[in-house]
Amino acid sequence: MNILLLGYGKMGQMIEHLALGRNHTIAAKINIDNLAELESLDTSKIDVAIDFSQPHAAPSNIKWCIDHKIPVAVGTTGWLDQKSEIDNYCKANGGTYLFASNFSIGVNIFFKVNQFLAKLMNGQADYDVAMKEIHHTHKLDAPSGTAITLAQGILDNVDRKEKWINSPTDQAHELSIISERVDPAPGTHSIYYDSKVDSIEITHTAHSREGFAMGALLVAEWLPSQSGVKSMDDFLKF
Repeated sequence: MNILLLGYGKMGQMIEHLALGRNHTIAAKINIDNLAELESLDTSKIDVAIDFSQPHAAPSNIKWCIDHKIPVAVGTTGWLDQKSEIDNYCKANGGTYLFASNFSIGVNIFFKVNQFLAKLMNGQADYDVAMKEIHHTHKLDAPSGTAITLAQGILDNVDRKEKWINSPTDQAHELSIISERVDPAPGTHSIYYDSKVDSIEITHTAHSREGFAMGALLVAEWLPSQSGVKSMDDFLKF
């Protein structure tokens, strides 16, 4: 496949390395410094795009890909207030895109474990639930997109929690998410259920960015055969 990389930071570089190792080619590497080159690309030779850019750039990047009939896998977070608009744009214009707050296969399994545990804990009012996420200092958004997905999995299943808040809280209806930025941590997410008598904790710890990058690449290999707005559940057939 011929892959367009939108964003060429550490994730983009890791994806390039893995893609070349799987006999793919890189059509172009676009970032803030060469954004104008996007309009001169021969899009007929691009099979798929992968976006790990910036929160302010992702929506326009996705629309550009949709307009040019290029399927796009999007790992950029921090723009989800516009996701409904982008979903509608994709459907109205016959595009194909998949957004994931995290492309790691392990994290997506962790999402399901989190939802299952939340369902079990819904009736256990003696347990309070809170979250913590740790990322490197270059992570732009807080809480992380992964943390927000985990939080939504709790809110959807624990009736006593109504919203998440990115700070400690003593309000029973609020789900606390504590965000820490420490180098060189690629990503750790923990959920804690605490009562007076015991605690339950589940944690996912990434050891490197490779799991995220390989997941994005596997999705990119699959996406050209799809259409519409897709999800990691579609890809993993959960």
